[in-house]
Amino acid sequence: MTLPDIPLSPAGADRTFQVDLRGLVDLLSHHLYSSPRVYLRELMQNAVDALTARRRLEPAAPADAFGIRLYADGSVVRVEDDGVGLTEGDVHTFLATIGRSSKRAEKIAEQRAEFIGQFGIGLLSCFLVADEIHVLSRSAATPEAPAVEWRGRGDGSYTVRTLPASARPRPGTTVTLTPRADAGEWTRPAQVHTLARHFGSLLRYPVTFDDGTGGPGAPVNPEPAPWARTYPTPGARSRALAAYGAEVFGFTPLDTIELDLPAVGLKGIACVLPESVPAGRRHGHRVHVKGMLLSEQAEEILPEWAFFVRCVVDAESLRPTASRESLYEDDTLAAVRDALAERLRAWIARAAASDPDLLARFLQAHHLAVKSLAVHDDEILRMLLPWLPFETTDGHSTLDEFARTHRTVLVTSSVEEFRQVAAIASAAGLGVVNGGYTYDRELVHRLPEIRPEVSVADLDPATLTAHLDPVDRETELAAAAYLALARDALAVFDCDVALRTFQPASAPALLMDSREARHERTRSQLAREQEGGVWGDILGALRQEAPRAQLILNQLNPLVRTAVSIDEPELARTSAEALYGQAAMLSRRPLRTAESSLINRSFLDLLAHALRKDS
Repeated sequence: MTLPDIPLSPAGADRTFQVDLRGLVDLLSHHLYSSPRVYLRELMQNAVDALTARRRLEPAAPADAFGIRLYADGSVVRVEDDGVGLTEGDVHTFLATIGRSSKRAEKIAEQRAEFIGQFGIGLLSCFLVADEIHVLSRSAATPEAPAVEWRGRGDGSYTVRTLPASARPRPGTTVTLTPRADAGEWTRPAQVHTLARHFGSLLRYPVTFDDGTGGPGAPVNPEPAPWARTYPTPGARSRALAAYGAEVFGFTPLDTIELDLPAVGLKGIACVLPESVPAGRRHGHRVHVKGMLLSEQAEEILPEWAFFVRCVVDAESLRPTASRESLYEDDTLAAVRDALAERLRAWIARAAASDPDLLARFLQAHHLAVKSLAVHDDEILRMLLPWLPFETTDGHSTLDEFARTHRTVLVTSSVEEFRQVAAIASAAGLGVVNGGYTYDRELVHRLPEIRPEVSVADLDPATLTAHLDPVDRETELAAAAYLALARDALAVFDCDVALRTFQPASAPALLMDSREARHERTRSQLAREQEGGVWGDILGALRQEAPRAQLILNQLNPLVRTAVSIDEPELARTSAEALYGQAAMLSRRPLRTAESSLINRSFLDLLAHALRKDS
């Protein structure tokens, strides 16, 4: 087999990339743009940029002198603008070269920030819905230039020809698409109108839509952004902003926060959600750049802790990514994120200082978000920590209320530990806060910074057992045999058994066992099983004296008094196992397999004993 001769270029000669336009369009549709619908956004964006350039040429023209007109009748989609237009040279330079943008011309490069677009591939998005793009343009910068027509096709070919001025009497550009049959979803008149309103409702130039039925063009953006309007009273402004937030997001905001960052030309509102959201769930925000909708899911505009609001903003200086569907992460975006976070902090501070009813409703719904902020923000901590709700032995309470009756506040390290001790601690008059939820333990320990008269300590099992009264000597001796059998039955769980009296009397037993102690016992057990091996040596070096669990039986409980008097060894063992199982279930921690088996076995054994006794 011989290879064909391939002509070679001279050494060092430059070559030009050959672009497969169909392959490029497929790449755009599957990897750059989220949906074919962006074709209309790209056309409107090009029109807005052309109008911006025209405005620079004619700054004295009336505000409504230039606009954008959309047309869709089911057979064509047309976007016409009164912008700066193109000459024949511009067409060859900018429409026939993929990746080049007229906004890169040196004469306007220094004013680049005035334009929305950053890439010259936007026109290619039209090939997502059409096989041919027809452009008719006439330059406002060179009034004597003729009109010029460009036709680009999906196979990569194009034609350019000049036309008499009568072909387009006024400067500007008209782009016409003949949709493919499979693109009807995005090019039907009603859909084009919907997309135009979706992307362009905040544009600063007038945009109208004509569906070809002969009626007047419908305005796409009849009013400026709600924050740019004037209102008769502050109350009317507040209601209008809330109504806009409800229209955009579909919920009535608890409150609206105006956002204004003049340094980057950002204006908008943050709508406070009326209900709580799962921790860490971040909502997308609507971000417009110079009036054009960039994204509905821009999470990066706010810090993670601000999941209690949804924002709609319009900015001048934020940088879009290549797809113009998200924001480029740069120093400007980081500064905007910090500044908006400060606006949210200021709103919380104002509510705390002047609107306690609003603050209460806000904290009821979003206390977790505020807790996550307070951990890292001393100002928010000082303002709001006393008002944040926590689960306590007095029920759900703010720390301020709880500290009034408990000068010593004890905090558990886990939810299960709190559930184990809550009833007994409450009966003993101890003030215990559940520190097992995210942020809670850390925040409770900072309470003395706000209330110096209050002390905070981690709950030590010894602290609780010190409030459990010992039984008299005679009772202890009478129960000794039972306690010995119970300890033997529960030895497999490294659990000791003791007899005390405590309130409430309805609680038969208290299981004192922490997650850390269980982990240490598990590690020690593994070390014992691996004695002699390398892994056993490693675990042995780490081994400590594993703390034992403790089942404390309540002598005040009638069931316990009956149990300790049992003289049948097997029944005594079974009753001890049942009491352990019941105490373990009350702790609401996950049960180990052996504990689940014990609960089932003890229940069946007690049931069998009861049936034998009855028979």
